[in-house]
Amino acid sequence: MEERGQESEAPPRWLPFVVLGVGLLAISFGAILARLAQGHGLPSLAIATLRLGLAALIITPMALWQSGHVLRALSRRQGLLTCGAGFFLALHFATWITSLEYTSVASSTALVTTNLLWVGIASFLLFGEKPSAVMVLGIVISLSGSLLIFWSDSRSSVAGSDPLLGNFLAIVGSWCFSAYLLIGRRLRANLPLPAYVWLAYGSASLFLLVACQLSGTPLGGYTGAAYLIALGMALGPQLLGHTAYNWSLKHVSATFIAVVTLGEPVGSAALAWIFFAEAFALVQGIGFVLLLFGIYLAARGEGR
Repeated sequence: MEERGQESEAPPRWLPFVVLGVGLLAISFGAILARLAQGHGLPSLAIATLRLGLAALIITPMALWQSGHVLRALSRRQGLLTCGAGFFLALHFATWITSLEYTSVASSTALVTTNLLWVGIASFLLFGEKPSAVMVLGIVISLSGSLLIFWSDSRSSVAGSDPLLGNFLAIVGSWCFSAYLLIGRRLRANLPLPAYVWLAYGSASLFLLVACQLSGTPLGGYTGAAYLIALGMALGPQLLGHTAYNWSLKHVSATFIAVVTLGEPVGSAALAWIFFAEAFALVQGIGFVLLLFGIYLAARGEGR
């Protein structure tokens, strides 16, 4: 009775917006922390493994305490869905973090946050969910922005980098995260949030551990600063950022949260300018604007 009363009590009207702002800031630091970890000698695969592995370890006590009975009663279907979600989440982080080695933070985060577009396309192709005209327009505009970013980066490549490869890896990361969302939507329907998060992060980290073993990527022998940055990624972007979004879903619309996520590439680009002095070309900036505006239209179309 007490728990139900607490859940039904609405928070102050301003609180979800503050929580979303904190979550957006935390997630925007993800690319910055990954780039810093790479600078301290951590391979991209190790960064992804430590980020998800540490997040899973941190949330283990809460998941077992609140949802232990649910976890013990998992069905075979839920186990298979967990493996699928974990596989695509692992691939998402492996490809996206690797993309930061080859392209700018701004381009990488702009392209990896195109999930709404790919989910809309996949929902139409796989489930026959017909998109609205506004959503189709948003997809077309966003894809145009992505092409401009690719074209601009191909003409202004920095010595020692490969922006086309980095941009492609960021897009692959977005595809993988879209697959994770589509699978996770079915898994999450019958699982409480702590159990779902623990299963998703834990299974993804296991896949990444196997990838580290097969590729010979060590997880030990790095500096203390490198491990502190990895811990910061687990606590900040992974747990604080995503948890803030998930909590806010109870109090604001999913469409509004989808629009808020458009601030991530903007925030990451601003932080990259502050920390790494990363500027971007005019054509690249136009591509960012088209990409974000297209996703905004797609979010409005999805909301309708």
